[in-house]
Amino acid sequence: MELYQKLINFEEKISLVGLGYVGMPLAVAFAKKVNVIGFDLNISKINLYKSGKDPTNEVGDEAIKNTKVEFTSDEKKLQEAKFHIVAVPTPVNLDKTPDLTPVEEASRIVGRNLVKGSIVVFESTVYPGVTEDICAPILEKESGLTCGVDFKIGYSPERINPGDKIHRLETIKKIVSGMDQEALSEIAAVYELIIEAGVHRVSSIKVAEAAKVVENSQRDINIAFMNELAMVFDRMNIDTKEVIDAMLTKWNALKFYPGLVGGHCIGVDPYYFIYEAERLGYHSQIILAGRKINDSMGIYIADTIIKNLVLANKVVKEAKVVILGITFKENCPDIRNSKVEDIIVRLKEYGIEPIVVDPIADKKETEEKYGVPLQNIDSVNNADCLVFAVAHDQFKDRTLEDNDKLFLKAPNNQKIVIDVKSIFDKDTYEKNGYNYWRL
Repeated sequence: MELYQKLINFEEKISLVGLGYVGMPLAVAFAKKVNVIGFDLNISKINLYKSGKDPTNEVGDEAIKNTKVEFTSDEKKLQEAKFHIVAVPTPVNLDKTPDLTPVEEASRIVGRNLVKGSIVVFESTVYPGVTEDICAPILEKESGLTCGVDFKIGYSPERINPGDKIHRLETIKKIVSGMDQEALSEIAAVYELIIEAGVHRVSSIKVAEAAKVVENSQRDINIAFMNELAMVFDRMNIDTKEVIDAMLTKWNALKFYPGLVGGHCIGVDPYYFIYEAERLGYHSQIILAGRKINDSMGIYIADTIIKNLVLANKVVKEAKVVILGITFKENCPDIRNSKVEDIIVRLKEYGIEPIVVDPIADKKETEEKYGVPLQNIDSVNNADCLVFAVAHDQFKDRTLEDNDKLFLKAPNNQKIVIDVKSIFDKDTYEKNGYNYWRL
């Protein structure tokens, strides 16, 4: 393991290409063990890191200030590294087909700066075959080098759970793969430097690629099942959370809850699997059905808001609806593929311009991406309906009295609380006469 030895002896460097929610924590972790170059095309992001700011909140400002990562937007600096990790996003197009543009462009950048004896590991979520059939040829074309002779490739799917301070990078077992045994040994040894939980070696790159899309597709299907149950139980006038709590008293029950499924993993990865399956002649049934259910939940919740406004004798177009939370998950500033947008768009179809509050999301980024100006919760008043769409801790800590101050002065039965994530006690609100609904 020649490259590994040179890395731990500080004779060679690791590069992280893409410094988002995945790449940046990896760079900071590796910098405690070896020399690291952190590269990203986003100059403003690089400047934030250089100034000691962590816009992702994944490791915190203090860790960024103290890290030895060499942050840069100059791709030529990659020539100084021999172990490259590509961690760029892999979104989907409007037609739900994979958008490989970011990973292809990253491959071109690495390829232009690749030197003999290097190893390139991809972490971006892709369908089986992308690393070897798409990325490797780009690396060869741009570098003029031969894969398997002048450089090696591997794949190690990212498993970081943004905003989760318990299941961290270091405590999540890492799947690793390489194009041959030599590459696998080097890649495994390098990741073992930072992964306390250890690594899981698989026999091929395709197996590693498949494992990633499958683990997120499995979660997507289970959440879709709970979402479907929630919609049916609503018609039956049965409380879904109470049903789930009862179900969980059995030892082998799976702990999944209904909700909005967005973000860059669970809301995207199944489409990569579906795309490749259909290309090979198999039309997905279960996975595609699950995706359709989860993609429809924003509209379902918006229509439920309208229904409750009508039942409370509100004039829909004049109703003041406040949505609390726009990030794709709790306690995380990531707004990519947020399904809260679907609620907003649907409400606008009814003539409602909702007020949106999120203390964690970046105001500038949110307005640029969704055209939604974020307001501070202290400025909210005279609301007809509060929609708690994301379970941020700041929202969980709010008391009934805190929330009541946001409402229009009216009888409690005209005050509507839509609790998407069931963060409040249902009995408390109903006993006080509030119009309370939860998914």
